Order: sequence, then structure tokens, then C-alpha cells
Amino acid sequence: MATMRALTFDTSRESWEGSKGMVVDRVEVPTLGEGPDQSCCIVRVRYAGFCGTDRGIWWRKSMGDMVLSSLAEDGATKRTFGHELLGEIVEVGSKVVTKYGYKVGDMVSTESHVVCGACYQCRLGEFHVCANDRIIGVSMDGCFAEYVKIPAKALWPTDLSKIRPEVAAIQEPFGNAVHACQITDLRGKTVAILGTGTIGLFAVLIARGMGAGKVIGIEPDARHRELASRLGCDEVLVPTPAPKDAPWTPDPALRERVFELTDGVGVDVAMDMAGFESSVNNAVRLARRGGHIVLFGLRNGDTRIADFHRIIMDGKQLHGVVGRRLFQTWEVTRSLLENTQNGVQDAVWDVILNKGQGTIVDAATFDPAAFEDVMARHTKPVLRWGG
Repeated sequence: MATMRALTFDTSRESWEGSKGMVVDRVEVPTLGEGPDQSCCIVRVRYAGFCGTDRGIWWRKSMGDMVLSSLAEDGATKRTFGHELLGEIVEVGSKVVTKYGYKVGDMVSTESHVVCGACYQCRLGEFHVCANDRIIGVSMDGCFAEYVKIPAKALWPTDLSKIRPEVAAIQEPFGNAVHACQITDLRGKTVAILGTGTIGLFAVLIARGMGAGKVIGIEPDARHRELASRLGCDEVLVPTPAPKDAPWTPDPALRERVFELTDGVGVDVAMDMAGFESSVNNAVRLARRGGHIVLFGLRNGDTRIADFHRIIMDGKQLHGVVGRRLFQTWEVTRSLLENTQNGVQDAVWDVILNKGQGTIVDAATFDPAAFEDVMARHTKPVLRWGG
């Protein structure tokens, strides 16, 4: 049986709680059989993005329950991580060409949520909230490997004459920000983006690309503030940390400054991309009466909402955002990235990916200790498998 290089976790080798990182491993190259495999493809991975979910997995702060329960369900011990990719189809199942139109040699990215197509939500066309979805690189084997097997229905065709491969590999997380920015019409609106990590930085670009009148970044990290400014924020403000004994407490000075910048009104749209209790409450406080609050940042456990009654009395609207709408969000993502006039793709490459300097890591020489330094210095690493 042929083997390949991959980044894995193995319950027979380590415990979830007592480990960290991803282990460089040799695993079997995936193959196609009958049944469901007839609608799958084998993709040779060229580039794979390393995202916030992967950081959470690395430090064992998130996704543990999903990884462990899916392994138990599959009767397996080993999971290959990674869900953002650009790759080349090298083999197709017997039903793929006629059903999906993909063929050997096609370049593809992928939606990371593999949906069932049969639950109540899927029947309504709300595939992004499928009740039975599996996530590539979390609850099924992923793309931190030389090859990956993926259902053709999740793949997304990518034209490398219009988008550079390193950027094409991160269309999936870019799509998260697109979905968040599509919740309400941003044309001419004032937008606050709380948390300018990778998805927040994408949101700055997208809000600008969708016609926002003013974009205000809220970010405690100096390096991320500088990136947010370079990407088009009119102002980037520093929030005061909440007291440790009251982590939900909003920042009154931040609210005062934002209201100064919006003629005493507040922002039309406040997008929480961080997920901290104080950030959620700041988003609620910064939105104007009748404004929209987009909740994308994730955290486990309970969150306390300060002055909850103001959400009702001020008519503020809360929107929970997960994943991407299949495949409407991908169509908008394609339009934004392939448009040569808006500068979005160039900004992703030049600023977020730092023109590849330090952000592109060769998987062939992957070293976990060295990669931790890359994660510390760069918001968006990308692994090069066969680029």
C-alpha cells in the first residue's frame, strides 16, 4: 500500500488533553472504491491554508469533542487535519464526470462542510447549517497531506489564470468573511470590525469592496492594527481589557470614541470576529439603534450580555454566522478575488500573506517547533505540499 506524508493526531499514540500540535506521519494514500466513493475525487494537494480552527486544534483549545467522537464513530484512531486547499484532481469516481463535471487535471478548492443533503435544513437549501455535516480535517480526513479524498459535491473549480495559487488555497476562510459581510447591505454604511485576526482582516477588505462608507477596526494587538490600517480601516482603536473578575464588561471609552466617529449615532453594523465576552458586549454597545450585530467569533461556555434589555428597546438585530452559504458565498468570493480592478486579491497576497515571505511553509520539511514560531509571527500561514 502506497503511503504519503501527513499531519495527524492518533489516539493510539497520544491523548488529546496531554498533547499539542500535529505529528508528521506516514499514512496510506486514499483510494476510490464503490458506493459513496463513486461520487468522490482524489485531489493532489498543492497548497493548504492553516486557519484559526487549526490553531485551536494545535493548542487543544477546540474541536476535541468532534475529532474524538468522529474517530470513535469511524472505528479509527488517526485523523489527518486541514480543510483549506488548492489542489489538482488526479482521480475521479465513476459518477463524477457525468454528475458534477469534474475531470482529472482540474484545479479545485473545496467547501469544508460536507453536507448530507437530506436533513430539514438541506431540503430548505440552508446547507451551511446542515444537521449532519462532516468537516474536512476535523470529522473526516483532511488536506494536510499529499493527497486527500473529497466528495465532488464539496469541490469548487478554480481558474489559476485569474487567481494566484496561494490565494486560491484560502478561499474557504475568505468566504467566512464574505458570508459575515453579506448578512446586511453594507453600501454606504458605517461598520465596526471587532477583532482583526485573519477573518477580521478579510472582512475589512470585503466591507470596503462591498461599498462600506466607513470601516472602524477594534484590535488589541499592535501588529494586527497595522495590518488593518493597511487594508483600509479609517480608524483602528484599542479596546481596554475587561476586568478579570468581570470578563463580560464592555469598554465605555471605546463606545465614546466610536460615537464621536459616527456623529453620536453608533455604527450601522458591528461585526464581532473575536468571540470574547467583552468583545460581544462592545459590539452590542457600538451598534446604533436599529443596527445590526454580526456574531462570528467563537468561544465555548456561557456569555453574559450587559444591559440585555437595550437590544430589545433599541431594536438591534443579532445575526449568528457560520461557514459559507453553499454555493452563493463562493460565487461572491470568486467575483471579489478575480476582479482585477478592486485590488482585493493583491491586498490578500501583499498584506495578509506578506507576499509569501515567512508565510509559505514547505510541508516536505515541516518542523512542529519551527512552525509554532511561524504561527506567532504571521496571521495566515500556508503549507506548500506540491506547489
